Amino acid sequence: MTTTDWAAAADLRLADWHPRSRLVAEATQVSRSAVACIDVHNHLGRWLTPPGWTAPSVDELVALMDRRNVATIINLDGMHGDELEANLDRYDRAHPTRFVTFCQLDWALLAEPDGEERLTAQLRDSARRGARGVKVWKNLGLSVRDASGALVLPDDVRVVRVLALAGSLGLPVLIHVADPIAFFDPVDQFNERIDELRANPDWWFGDRSVHPTFDRLLTALETLVLATPGTTYIGAHVGCVAEDLDRVERLLAAAPNWNVDIGGRLAELGRQPRRFSQLLDRFGDRVLFGTDAFPLTDEALTTHFRFLETYDEAFGYSPGDAVPPQGRWTVSAVGLSGTVLEAVYAGNARRLLGLNAPAAASS
Repeated sequence: MTTTDWAAAADLRLADWHPRSRLVAEATQVSRSAVACIDVHNHLGRWLTPPGWTAPSVDELVALMDRRNVATIINLDGMHGDELEANLDRYDRAHPTRFVTFCQLDWALLAEPDGEERLTAQLRDSARRGARGVKVWKNLGLSVRDASGALVLPDDVRVVRVLALAGSLGLPVLIHVADPIAFFDPVDQFNERIDELRANPDWWFGDRSVHPTFDRLLTALETLVLATPGTTYIGAHVGCVAEDLDRVERLLAAAPNWNVDIGGRLAELGRQPRRFSQLLDRFGDRVLFGTDAFPLTDEALTTHFRFLETYDEAFGYSPGDAVPPQGRWTVSAVGLSGTVLEAVYAGNARRLLGLNAPAAASS
């Protein structure tokens, strides 16, 4: 006879609740991307994992890419100076066509009297060394301050001038502004990302005495993009606002130089696959494949392939995690095919970054 401790069930903490779905649903295995793909959003350097490289073995990474049909990875961790050289030596120069490295700029220089001039010189130097683009991180707007102590937002005139120069140098800019909207909300019973914030309290930006509002940061981003039409942008994480695809579409419509990647936002897109499909119907030539999964794994890639290529419903977007890391829900696939799938996987990146057509990786 089976008995149930109803008192224990009544007192079960949410943190201890790990429900197992009883849904019987299609589970399609997609081991290789249908088109040799380009991951435009990844981290292969060592600024996020000092002192070691995020990808400890380049040979193993290349083998993974071959196994899963990844033609090229964009490495956003080039930084500048000697660190840029180290990234270029390790990836781009050692494995031509398989890796493309972007530089970053030291925006903290804006605290110096000649900060803008030094940033301009740094950008020119990075281009000369071989950087293929610029990565702008969320610290611009959240923590970078100038000599007066004021936060430097993306629509600051100095930022506008520096990133306009990037465009004139032929360097696309992949930019990450703000973070998920819930990271700016009160940490209370209504916050849908409370698991993640409890585990990473420094990811919360809801203190208005320290950080701008989410809307102010997104408005600054939009102002920057519109003010620099000669610069090609890729908005990280579905334009930095995957929770509001209407807003994403408005900027895509207003700014022909604006594009978005899907890196790190499977959870958001997978809970609105029909709305995402509508966006692709209109702007399929402006959306790029990216994972933001580092270190990159077979599982991360095949989960992305399943999302893009099948019609599977209600599956875990991060298999193996006890609690979904970006929200307690499952995702459903978008089922792309044909020209849209090819464009998202590789064609758009190839055009925007000036890359040659990717050759099919070996089986």
